[in-house]
Amino acid sequence: MKRIIHWALGVLGMLLSISLAVTLTLNARWLYVSVMEREHLPEYTGYSSEEILANYDAVIEYNSILGPEKLEFPTLPMSEGGRIHFEEVKVIFVALQIIGVISFVVLGVFAILAIKKKDSDALSVLRNTGILAVAIPSAIGVGVALNWDRAFVIFHKIFFANDLWLFDPRTDPVIRILPDTYFLACTVMIISLVIISSILCLALYFAIRIKICKRT
Repeated sequence: MKRIIHWALGVLGMLLSISLAVTLTLNARWLYVSVMEREHLPEYTGYSSEEILANYDAVIEYNSILGPEKLEFPTLPMSEGGRIHFEEVKVIFVALQIIGVISFVVLGVFAILAIKKKDSDALSVLRNTGILAVAIPSAIGVGVALNWDRAFVIFHKIFFANDLWLFDPRTDPVIRILPDTYFLACTVMIISLVIISSILCLALYFAIRIKICKRT
């Protein structure tokens, strides 16, 4: 039973890693700026850098757990289909953030109890988190590396029950300032952060294990 619980907590640890990685990436304005400059979006879209960033900021703020209930672009129009899609996207982002908070609380309580009881077996949660957090992102990373376009389509078909994500730039010009290369950069950053968290968990697990073995 304890082993099952520790693997279940490892799943929570993985979800916490993913939640943190997604949240950090979502708020990595510098990442978008680098893509905007590399893709020459002002020249491509005809919008100034300031206008592009203002509309981008509106999307990011909207998808925050504390963001506004309604998305309003400073200068860009939006179709009803576009509004519905962004609402669906927000549900996913907010759900991830809520899962992250819940996972953090549960794991925090577990860690405190384990430390009080001096339960060395509880360390397996760190190991399990590290294993899960490296296995799943690595598998996704392989799919992305093999065929990014197909992976992008599959992702949308899994998480959305409609084709509203296929924006028409004439009615939803926001898609012109959100190129595929930005989503690819976000995917790479998320996978990288999750793998880093996995390595940290495994490193911490082995470091504590070695310390315990030296005491005995």
